[in-house]
Amino acid sequence: MTDRTTLLSAFDTLLQPERFKDYGPNGLQVEGRLHLRKIVSGVTASRALIEAAIAARADALFVHHGLFWRGQEGRVTGWMKQRLALLLAHDINLYAYHLPLDAHPELGNNAQLGRQLGLATQGRFGEQELGFLGARDDGGAFANAGELARHVAARLQRPVVEVAGGTGPITRIAWCSGGAQGYFEAAIAAGVQAFITGEISEPQAHYARECGVTFVACGHHASERYGAPAVAGQVAAQFGLAHEFIDIDNPA
Repeated sequence: MTDRTTLLSAFDTLLQPERFKDYGPNGLQVEGRLHLRKIVSGVTASRALIEAAIAARADALFVHHGLFWRGQEGRVTGWMKQRLALLLAHDINLYAYHLPLDAHPELGNNAQLGRQLGLATQGRFGEQELGFLGARDDGGAFANAGELARHVAARLQRPVVEVAGGTGPITRIAWCSGGAQGYFEAAIAAGVQAFITGEISEPQAHYARECGVTFVACGHHASERYGAPAVAGQVAAQFGLAHEFIDIDNPA
């Protein structure tokens, strides 16, 4: 057992949210009961995840996408009321970390995504150094864009969108989880042959074809399933707490 303030301090020490300019508040977003025995982790603080955490008898939720974002309307109505009502009625603490959870060099979304894909990190790039650079951890190469796309789809167990940028082998790869399609130009400038992220927008297909760098979009949710359980699991073990990761399926 531990208390909510001690748990918050542990998360903050590990993830260092003060280092980041973010889109919303990191840390404790909703205060629940003081003493905690079990953490449930997940990607997004959706009603489905909150209901699953209640069923799992959680004292705290740890997520990547919390409830509050910069520029959001402040009214507590509709879906926001429903989510908050459940958390408050069941006295569950909600901890949320956005960019700090993406960036952690070992436990974060990008580090864990690289590990899931069999990629070894060799450097960082982009704004706030959120993007990762590397290569296959076995020292090999992907024969072409199609082989890379099939590899990503198999490892993440979901279809991907592939825009081939060239026909040759791929050895140097950049990746950034979630909606990081805006990092594609920085990845190109870093000299990679392929970029992997969660989403694609209209311009990236043109950049891929014109610059000869393959673009693979594997799903926002699918690319961010790994950081939250890694962080929550480590902190839970530190304090002898129970931990359970609950993945609420999302096609996006």
